[in-house]
Amino acid sequence: MLHEGNSFVLLERGDGEACLRRIAVVGNHLPRQCGIATFTTDLCEALASEFRQSDCFVLPVNDILTGYEYPPRVRFELLENDLASYQRAADFLNINEIDLVCLQHEYGIFGGRAGSHILALLRELRMPFVTTLHTVLKQPDAHQRHVLKEIAEFSDRLIVMSSRSREFLREVYGIAEEKVDLIPHGIPDMPFVDPNFYKDRFGTEGKLVLLTFGLLSRNKGIENVILALPEIVRQYPNIAYIVLGATHPNVQRQEGQQYRIYLERLVREVGVEKNVIFHNRFVSLEELVEFIGGTDIYITPYCNESQAVSGTLAYALGAGKAVISTPYWYAQEMLADGRGVLVPFNSPSAIAEKTIELLSNEAERHAMRKRAYLYGRAMVWREVARAYMTSFERARASRKHQPRAAFSARTLDKAIAELPVLKLDHLRRMTDDTGILQHAVFTVPDYKEGYATDDNARALIFAVMLEQSSLDVPETAFDLASRYLSFLWHAFDPNSGRFRALLKYERTWDGSTSEDSHGRALWALGTVLGRSKMHGLRGVASRVFDLALPAVTDFTSPRAWAFSLLGIQEYLSWFSGDRAAQNTRATLIDRLLQLYQSQRSSDWVWFENVLAYSNARIPQALLVCGQRMSRTDATEVGLKTLALPIPVIHLPLRGVPFRS
Repeated sequence: MLHEGNSFVLLERGDGEACLRRIAVVGNHLPRQCGIATFTTDLCEALASEFRQSDCFVLPVNDILTGYEYPPRVRFELLENDLASYQRAADFLNINEIDLVCLQHEYGIFGGRAGSHILALLRELRMPFVTTLHTVLKQPDAHQRHVLKEIAEFSDRLIVMSSRSREFLREVYGIAEEKVDLIPHGIPDMPFVDPNFYKDRFGTEGKLVLLTFGLLSRNKGIENVILALPEIVRQYPNIAYIVLGATHPNVQRQEGQQYRIYLERLVREVGVEKNVIFHNRFVSLEELVEFIGGTDIYITPYCNESQAVSGTLAYALGAGKAVISTPYWYAQEMLADGRGVLVPFNSPSAIAEKTIELLSNEAERHAMRKRAYLYGRAMVWREVARAYMTSFERARASRKHQPRAAFSARTLDKAIAELPVLKLDHLRRMTDDTGILQHAVFTVPDYKEGYATDDNARALIFAVMLEQSSLDVPETAFDLASRYLSFLWHAFDPNSGRFRALLKYERTWDGSTSEDSHGRALWALGTVLGRSKMHGLRGVASRVFDLALPAVTDFTSPRAWAFSLLGIQEYLSWFSGDRAAQNTRATLIDRLLQLYQSQRSSDWVWFENVLAYSNARIPQALLVCGQRMSRTDATEVGLKTLALPIPVIHLPLRGVPFRS
């Protein structure tokens, strides 16, 4: 069954035996509680039932370290944020002679920015694979667009569940329609029955039942149905509104049961506590069929237009229920041609009006039910399984005609997801209540070397970058940044206006100062002030920055000037009107240019007659500051000193000057 025009076309399965013997599905799986897990479980059951010669198994993605009590169908588990597990999964699939892989894609279930970790798996697969896209965004951000386009490039076929999603693939992502199969969301094959048949099982006999089901979260809009109930109850006092489903596990981890508690309070506030039933649990398919069966009107009051698919709506439609829904994309398509009623978003009055209208017109309600039920016959799982197998066969045929190279070179833009997972274990090991220690012996901190100001400055810059990253580490970033900033504050000697360079492990200063350490400390403080949103740190950083800035004009080291310039420019990116910082920046830029003019020659384009360490920071400072100051002389020198290749030389011992 594939899409053709505005209808679904049934395709014969022949003798019922599939040529694809081993099929692996990557997604989620029950007992994990989410829509993708339910879909993957049902799809695999349908494939196994319809094509008994095929071995269909699952590779689920775990969002918790302990995993779940999976059934035998699950053969290999991935850990959401562990990039290495995706690579190991690819190896597992490749060595087990899998005929085809079917990926269930949803941005939120894979690790990395916009779920990019899944690319590490897909890039290594040696067999054909088909991707089901559960979400196709109309306005993706740059990362979401990159991930989906790369998935589409790797996939032999793409499957979507709505015409709107297929349009977006073509118009937004530039993907050819020929590569896309439209297969509806599968549903159980439920009988068309009188709702009263099931009502006695839920204590709702003699009542008119409204139902909303699914995992609870704030975007479901259930409060709008509750607000509509007083008007409905006035005309139909025997109304029972059932809210069926547990709070979404991700929501529960973040905020507990706040949304459910809010709904329960709202029920009492509007005085309909006798008409609302909350079933706070994740029900089995058998129970769900009975709940739907006993429903007179199903309501999906979702708040967001951009929902490409809804399994709950598909289930209700396929059971032949009268449906009232807000006009999200999937509902617009499924409820067309009189198969349901659409109401505006966030409009309790419209929900009340349409509910009363349907309850008052029994003939129209039952006609709507029949239209929905007949439409849903093409969506039952056995038909969907056949359509999937047809798409799988197309993918395999396509791969035969266009085989993929076993190994291929990848440019950097194709290797974003291959960056290793950021690990802070050693950084934390090296950081104590004072700051970051200077050295380690292998992975063991070396206490006798103590602490260095420039190392704590580097660490503070890293902590601010960690805050700015997409990683969910705000508490870690603040904890680390506060320790390193505290060290710099302690290192600053207000009497001399200089930073002390070395602190012994016994917490005594050795008395030395260093221009480099001072410059790096200014760089770190400027980074806090220019980039960090951690307001608790900015006050301290500003105070020390102001006190430490005057000393740099007395320095003679070009690297100390460069470090200071980078910090000053970070500071000015936020406090652009600070004249003292502007004047210091101009002074140091002029000194670097004067130094360059005094040292350069036809065969030596540099600021000194030696090459030492951190050389690139000097042209970096000229480029960064020169661009902001519109100083073409500074940017030109920065580019020249970076671009001219340094002749190959034999390095002398460290600290000994040399020249080409």
